[in-house]
Amino acid sequence: MAAAAKKVRVAALPDDWEALLKGIARGRAVVEYGANHTVYMQGQLADAVYFLLSGKVKLAVSSHEGKEAIVATLGPGEFFGEGCLAGQPLRTGTAIAVGDCTLAKVEKPMMARLLHDEPGLAEIFIAHLLSRIVRSEADLVDQIFNSSEKRLARILLLLSHFGKESITETVVAGINQEHLAQMVGTTRSRINYFMNKFRKLGHIDYTSEAGLTVHRGLLSVLRSD
Repeated sequence: MAAAAKKVRVAALPDDWEALLKGIARGRAVVEYGANHTVYMQGQLADAVYFLLSGKVKLAVSSHEGKEAIVATLGPGEFFGEGCLAGQPLRTGTAIAVGDCTLAKVEKPMMARLLHDEPGLAEIFIAHLLSRIVRSEADLVDQIFNSSEKRLARILLLLSHFGKESITETVVAGINQEHLAQMVGTTRSRINYFMNKFRKLGHIDYTSEAGLTVHRGLLSVLRSD
């Protein structure tokens, strides 16, 4: 549920991200959501940008036939809903909280004004936008040139927010094989085959407590010819 604006301690975020949050301090409201709470729905008015302070959020899109695909999962230090700044009148996807999360919500007029009046803030925000564009281009290249096995490995690493120093990470909750098949662009049976292969090789684990866990060995799939 939405909460009144309050001071939130943001830990373990990049320096430029903390500077970005400080720059929008006067125009933001801090809101909190519980697990599976919908932040906004596809087709609703696009009227604000959201900055993720803690927790995780998944972004999904639905077809007219009712099929749903998860297109991204976001963690602390990421933002979403920025399409409203480019003239997007309605949301093109749905944002859902994965577990408890805390967001900074900035209404579209305020965000536009801050980007115009604060060059330093605009520079940081643009840098994050460019990094997102680079990732989108990498996703496209991955879809065109890489095998289904490599695409699945990459998606699992992205969903677990696997970093350079990571040894083991947990994939965001609520992702099933059907979702993975949609994201990879293959069949559920192929996903099941590769997931079993990864498990036997020790690259992933399934446990009732932790869910799906990704190990560093999965990186070897991306490096193979």
